[in-house]
Amino acid sequence: VQLQASGGGSVQAGGSLTLSCTATFSGRSSIHFATGWFRQAPGKEREFVATISWNGKATFYADSVEARFTISRDNAKNMAYLRMDNLKPEDTATYYCAADPDEAGRYIYWGQGTLVTVSS
Repeated sequence: VQLQASGGGSVQAGGSLTLSCTATFSGRSSIHFATGWFRQAPGKEREFVATISWNGKATFYADSVEARFTISRDNAKNMAYLRMDNLKPEDTATYYCAADPDEAGRYIYWGQGTLVTVSS
């Protein structure tokens, strides 16, 4: 399973961006995993942002992004999304998508990050 995050860029505070996460499956049928978004700001540890169940029926957000970010997925396209509204400078980070968490919440598959920069 390979994941690729895209859609990052530079926006002003209050703006919006939508990140995409594309899953590809080499030599096997697609499998729909729970998917999460994480971010890492310069000089800080990686932190959880949001997660969505394999069927899209359950979502969970970090307090810092609740009501501003929306996670969604389209299993027919093997894609997940993170819609980010009312962006703040403190949202500046490299964002990563991940899939298939184990029982302890550790994600097995990770994609390359996409950089989001929010200017004030």
